[in-house]
Amino acid sequence: MNFISTRNASPAVSLSDAIAAGLAPDGGLYVPQAMPDARELQPGHSLAQTAATLLQPFLAGDRLESQLAAICESAFDFPAPLLPLATPGDQVLELFHGPTAAFKDFGARFLAQCLTRLRGADARPLTILVATSGDTGAAVAAAFHRQPNLRVVVLYPDGRVSPRQAHQLGCFGDNITALRVAGSFDDCQALVKRALSDASLQARAPLSSANSISLGRLLPQMSYYAHAALCHRAQTGNTLNFVIPTGNLGNAMAAILARALGVPIGRIVLATNANRVLPDYFAGKDYAPQPSVATIANAMDVGAPSNFERLRWLYHGDDAALRAAFTAASVEDDAIGLLIARRHRHFGEVFCPHTATAVKVLEDLRNQGVEGDWAVAATAHPAKFEGVVEPLVGAVPVPPALNALLQRPAHADPIEPDYQALVQHILATPAG
Repeated sequence: MNFISTRNASPAVSLSDAIAAGLAPDGGLYVPQAMPDARELQPGHSLAQTAATLLQPFLAGDRLESQLAAICESAFDFPAPLLPLATPGDQVLELFHGPTAAFKDFGARFLAQCLTRLRGADARPLTILVATSGDTGAAVAAAFHRQPNLRVVVLYPDGRVSPRQAHQLGCFGDNITALRVAGSFDDCQALVKRALSDASLQARAPLSSANSISLGRLLPQMSYYAHAALCHRAQTGNTLNFVIPTGNLGNAMAAILARALGVPIGRIVLATNANRVLPDYFAGKDYAPQPSVATIANAMDVGAPSNFERLRWLYHGDDAALRAAFTAASVEDDAIGLLIARRHRHFGEVFCPHTATAVKVLEDLRNQGVEGDWAVAATAHPAKFEGVVEPLVGAVPVPPALNALLQRPAHADPIEPDYQALVQHILATPAG
């Protein structure tokens, strides 16, 4: 299978080449030249087996095809359990059992496994650029730490991630450089996109991306939605619907693509914080990126969701069809905090702010009379957001893997949102 740019001004490439490049030369996002046909799928005995079956058409004819099963086994070696919530018919898909306690671990580890295999021992080091609003950077840093011939530069908005997230971002060292940018996530993302489109910089230091603009991150994220929905159908005979907290639209886009491949997923509802670009669009307004607003659900503080370009591509630019297919709802900080406190007081449940946003949207759907089997995507462990969660529910136990990272010293270099400052750090970062 070949992959093309959403902007149709770059040549078609293999999946391996698309993964290595990250962003297409014309600034667009890589998408399949044609989507695989929908097919009947069965759950594998493990998440890794489901992933390999789901992803196989995308790797058909690619030089990584013969290694797909091994890549999935290495990347998906921790669970994504689908568990009941206290409210009848509602479930939670826990995606935070990886090494950095966030759903980003799945895609980051898959991408690292791919790029490690694609980089020859004598090749020039590849620099992975990643802009993060909280969790992506740590997952990528953990996945690529000390990997040979690979280096990582992480950009995050200074003061707009939780203290534990910031510590994770700066605790690796070696071939990982963390940069705390005096600006927003959108500033970080703009710097990364500019660097990836800079041919003169690419000639000096080959670059790729590990944001959800990368197919190597996006495609494997379909796997946990597929595994949960297929297992749910096999056990109950029912179709599973999802509420997905989203900022850059990568996690939700993965579920949307999985459904297009024939996975028995019903409705997909998007949950956002006070950054209302997506809810306003799906309510009928023009798509209009805005400066991001800082909230307590900081990983969703995105005013220009990159993957909207892919979503429009999937629907052939038909805004009416796209709006008919999805709904999106915004939840303000006060409502997020009240939900966290109330669900803990009544049911003993503890959610991170992003998961709580989705739970609030699901509660509202139920109050509107919506029926069926629903699951919320729990994107991060609540212990990563102690400053928000613990004042509302008390102390939250820290998972062992996260605690191990918090015991390490951490450092991040401050920079202005200045392109030349980023270039200097890219050229100075050592390889693994």
